[in-house]
Amino acid sequence: VGDADTVMMAAVEAGAEAARAGRLVTFGIRPDRAETGYGYLELAEDPGDFTARPLALKRFVEKPDAAGAAEMLAAGTYLWNAGIFLFSVQTILAAFRAYAPGLIDPVQAALAEGQPDLGFFRLAPEPWAGAEDISIDYAVMERADNLSVVPFAAGWSDLGGWDAVWREAPRDGRGVAVSGPATALDCDDTLLRSEDSRLEVVGIGLKNIVAVAMPDAVLVADAARAQEVKQAVAALKAKGAAQAESFPLDHRPWGWFESLVIGDRFQVKRIHVHPGAALSLQSHHHRSEHWIVVEGTAKVTVDGEVKLVTENQSVYIPLGAVHRMENPGKVPMVLIEVQTGSYLGEDDIIRYEDVYARGQGAKG
Repeated sequence: VGDADTVMMAAVEAGAEAARAGRLVTFGIRPDRAETGYGYLELAEDPGDFTARPLALKRFVEKPDAAGAAEMLAAGTYLWNAGIFLFSVQTILAAFRAYAPGLIDPVQAALAEGQPDLGFFRLAPEPWAGAEDISIDYAVMERADNLSVVPFAAGWSDLGGWDAVWREAPRDGRGVAVSGPATALDCDDTLLRSEDSRLEVVGIGLKNIVAVAMPDAVLVADAARAQEVKQAVAALKAKGAAQAESFPLDHRPWGWFESLVIGDRFQVKRIHVHPGAALSLQSHHHRSEHWIVVEGTAKVTVDGEVKLVTENQSVYIPLGAVHRMENPGKVPMVLIEVQTGSYLGEDDIIRYEDVYARGQGAKG
């Protein structure tokens, strides 16, 4: 790691000098295999020993097939496109004005109308949705004439696919990597991973397979096609699967919640509230709620009535009631929430007061 840190610092320093001179700088990784999961950068000059210095770029190359990747590795004048850039604010703004001026107004509006949320800044969704969906490579970098490439010749992975996770994970003598509650029997070159303590993943006689179990979905894929997860997510979105849009564990400024069970007219959640934190004062059009405290003490407001609810006690929130949940204690408060109603979406929230200055909608 120390050597990689030294090489990376040298690359950044070389890139910073070029950026100060008005160049758009990107970093390219010296390839050590014929990788089909990355785009490539073709250099306009011989990189020599790949010392960190600004080089001229000839062209961007899309992710190749296996034969194309082998040819580029053999040529010695190609780098993996790391997708990492370095430039001054003035230089990149000038580039967007020159090559993608249509992005300026919606992005500026999204910034001006945005607000802080959960320790970061959330862009306003409406103007942001009006901006063209295009990568910085296509919008600017592939069109700019002031681009420099700095080689990075040390171990690197963007962990962009489960095959990359397998490559970086500790493996046994047969190339098997396991993580979480997982068991491999007579397997080769396989990744078995469980992200849920309740789900044991067992592989028997597998070869070149990626199997990943999440709380709400399971992926099983040929390791050579592990980069195709995006297509799988698109297919789930097309069929309206909830797993494509949301994750069971959802972090909020006050803590987090986890969806445990989802039915047609009910949902069960585990809600964790940090000490001293409070949810917004809110109501719902389409659902009622039952809260059961399992750890700590909750301060609950329902239509102006305030009471403390301790472990093993419960409270009912009728449909339309104005309510709030707070944790007045010094330890986390955990409760089980059972929602019932005709619509259980997170956007069914009318917010009246909120210490985190959020607007209406899904960020409860």
